[in-house]
Amino acid sequence: MPDTPPVPQSPHTVDDVMTRTVIAVGRDAPFKEIVKTMEQWKISALPVLEGESRVVGVVSEADLLPKEQFRDHTPSRIEQARELEALVKSGGMTASELMTAPAITVHADATIGQAARTMAVYKIKRLPVIDSEGRLEGVVSRSDLLKVFLREDADIAEEVRREIIGPLFHSHGQEVTIEVNDGVVTVRGEIKDCSLVPVAARLIRSVEGVVDADMHLTGTHHRSPS
Repeated sequence: MPDTPPVPQSPHTVDDVMTRTVIAVGRDAPFKEIVKTMEQWKISALPVLEGESRVVGVVSEADLLPKEQFRDHTPSRIEQARELEALVKSGGMTASELMTAPAITVHADATIGQAARTMAVYKIKRLPVIDSEGRLEGVVSRSDLLKVFLREDADIAEEVRREIIGPLFHSHGQEVTIEVNDGVVTVRGEIKDCSLVPVAARLIRSVEGVVDADMHLTGTHHRSPS
């Protein structure tokens, strides 16, 4: 009997989507080297490393801009008080003087949702991925997190059917069908317990790659609130 092909799994964690080859700089990297590295690799931020690849900070375009901001401008006392950190960085010459520390990082086993929330809270585009010792393992960017939406409709349908629709409805002999189109999951059928509709919708929306859940159950159109 031929082996059953493995069922595609959701990319649930940072480890599933992160970039493992990372461009980084040391603490002593000079200003111009940092700018050249960013330009060469078309990236907006660089992890700063010391010792055995331990992440001690991140230097970004925002950390470098004060050099130009205050190049031909003497700030007033009010500006000095308001932009003290930027003013200090305007005199920075190396990564250790320019970087933001400690670095905002994430572990490889963090969920994609957790990484997305961290980026949103701190308003950053890239997160260094570290191990338990603080060593650099990779980097995850906003575009990496959005890769989940490239997942095939058939893969999404299989997971929703197996993990959600089956346990919630089919065990009670209810006929519920699903179809997925461009990430939108549509559920149709007759069910006995209407209280399960918002539960199913919430679980479906939690599946990686799902854009929305449209519920057509018990003969009425019910679209749960976002």
